[in-house]
Amino acid sequence: MDVSCAFATGPDTPEHIRIAEVLGYRRAWAYDSPAICTDVWMALALAAERTSEIGLGPAVLVPSLRHPMTNATAIATLCGLAPGRVAVAIGSGFTGRYTLGQRPLRWADVETYVRVVQGLLRGETVDWEGAPIRMMHLDGFGPTRPIDVRFLIGAAGPKGTAVAEALADGVFAAGIPNPSTLRWHAILMFGTVLQPGEDARSPRVLEAAGPGMVVAYHGMYEGGGAAAVTGFPGGSVWVEAIEAIPPRERHLATHEGHLMRLTDRDRAALAEGADLLPTFTLTGTPEDLRARVEGLAGTGVTEVVYQPIGDDIVGELERFLAAVG
Repeated sequence: MDVSCAFATGPDTPEHIRIAEVLGYRRAWAYDSPAICTDVWMALALAAERTSEIGLGPAVLVPSLRHPMTNATAIATLCGLAPGRVAVAIGSGFTGRYTLGQRPLRWADVETYVRVVQGLLRGETVDWEGAPIRMMHLDGFGPTRPIDVRFLIGAAGPKGTAVAEALADGVFAAGIPNPSTLRWHAILMFGTVLQPGEDARSPRVLEAAGPGMVVAYHGMYEGGGAAAVTGFPGGSVWVEAIEAIPPRERHLATHEGHLMRLTDRDRAALAEGADLLPTFTLTGTPEDLRARVEGLAGTGVTEVVYQPIGDDIVGELERFLAAVG
C-alpha cells in the first residue's frame, strides 16, 4: 500500500511537500477550495520546484471553478515542471461548492467535464459551450501533446464510481472505503498518533484530530440537515449554533476552519463527542493505526492519504509515517 499525504492548501504547503518527500511519502495532494485555501496550482508549482520524486496533484478539482481549458493548461504546466509525477483527482464538489452557497454538481456534468479535459490533454479538438476548442500552445509554450496524466474521481456513491470506472484510473474516497473495479483506490484520512499519556480528550489530540471528526458533522448537515447530525454526541450543540446563523449566510460558517482549525462551535461539540475521535478518525497508538491501515488494505484500498492538522504539521507527518510504515 502507498502512504501519501494531503494538505489544506496554504502558504506553507510547498515546504511541507518538500519535507514529505524527504520522509518518504509517495504522493502529496493539495485541496482545491478557493474560498478557504490558497491557490492549489500555485502551491503545486512551487512544490514541484522544491522536489524531484514525490507525486503531485490536486484533490479534488471542482469543474465549476474553472473553464476546462484553464485546468487542462494548469495540468500541462505542472507536468512540465514535474514530468511523470502528476495525477489529478476531480469530483462534484464539497467545500469547493458548499462554501460558495452551491450544491454539488450533477455527475453527468462532471463526466462531461472530465471527458473534455482529457480530450484537450490528448491534443484533440473538443466541443465546449457550443464551440470547438483545442490546446494550441506552440513549441516552447507548453508540453507537447498528448499529455499522459492519471485521473482519479472523488466519489462516495454509485454514480461517481460509475464515472470513475468509465473514465479514470481509480477512485479517491474520503473517510469510508469506496471499492470499484479499478485497481487504484485512494482514501483520505485524518487523525493523530497518540503519544504516551494522551487520550482522545488531550488538548493536542483535540487540535490535531478534532477537525477531522467535526468535518463529518459538516458533511452530514449539508447532506441530511439537522436530523443527520443530532443523533451523534455533540451534534445537537453544533446544530443549534449553526442554525442561529441566518440561512442566507449559513454556508459561510458551516465549513469555517475546514480541516484546519476548530471553531468555538466545533469545540462545544467535541466537549461531548471527543470520545468518538478514534472511531471517526485515524487516532490511536502506533499499533492501533497500523492495524487500521492493514484493515483498509483488506477492503481494497491501495493508497492511504493522510492529512496532518494542527500547529505541528511536520511532527504529524513524521509520527504517522513511523506508525504505519
